[in-house]
Amino acid sequence: MAAPGPGEYFSVGSHVSCLTCLGQRVQGEVVAFDYQSKMLTLKCASSSGKPNLNDVILINLAYVSDVDIINDRTETPPPLASLNVSKLANRARTEKEDKLSQAYAISAGVSVEGQQLFQTIHKTIKDCKWQEKNIIVMDDVVISPPYQAENCKGKEGSALSHVRKIVEKHFRDVESQKSMQRSQAQQTQKDSTLSS
Repeated sequence: MAAPGPGEYFSVGSHVSCLTCLGQRVQGEVVAFDYQSKMLTLKCASSSGKPNLNDVILINLAYVSDVDIINDRTETPPPLASLNVSKLANRARTEKEDKLSQAYAISAGVSVEGQQLFQTIHKTIKDCKWQEKNIIVMDDVVISPPYQAENCKGKEGSALSHVRKIVEKHFRDVESQKSMQRSQAQQTQKDSTLSS
C-alpha cells in the first residue's frame, strides 16, 4: 500500500468534523487514526452533558461523505499517560476470579436467587466465596440454601448481624422489584383492554 498522500491522514490532536452517510455531523479531536482500516477515533463532548467526561467515537471513513479539518495540529502530540500495569493486572485477576466464581456456582447447581444474593453481598463485602452450595462471607458467616436471613450461621457478633441485614435488604429489594413489575404488567394489560 502506498504512503498516504496529503489529506489522507489525520494528526493526533487535530479537530475535525465528519458528515456520515446518514447525515449525522460528528465533530471532535482526533485521538487515533488507522490508515489501513480507515478508522478514525474522535474525542467528543460528553453526550451526558457532564463537563469532565468525553465520548470516544470510532468512525469508519468508508461511511463518511465529508471530512473537514477545523484545526490541524502540526506539532508533536503530548506523550501518552503511563499505565499502572500492576493495577491493571490486579483488576484483570479479580475479574477472572469473579467470573470463575460465577461459573462454579452455575455448575454446582446453585439457584438463581443464591447467585443474585452472592452478587449483592460481593458488592459490599469482597471477602466472600462459594463452598459447594454455601456462601462463605469473611470466613465467619455461612449462608446455606435457600439463602434467607435465618440461613445465616456463624459466631454471634457484628459480622453475622451485618450479613443478615444485607440478606434481608436484598430480599426486600427483590420483592419490591417484583411488585413493581406486577403492577406495571397489570397496568399494561388494563391499558390494552381499554384501547380494544
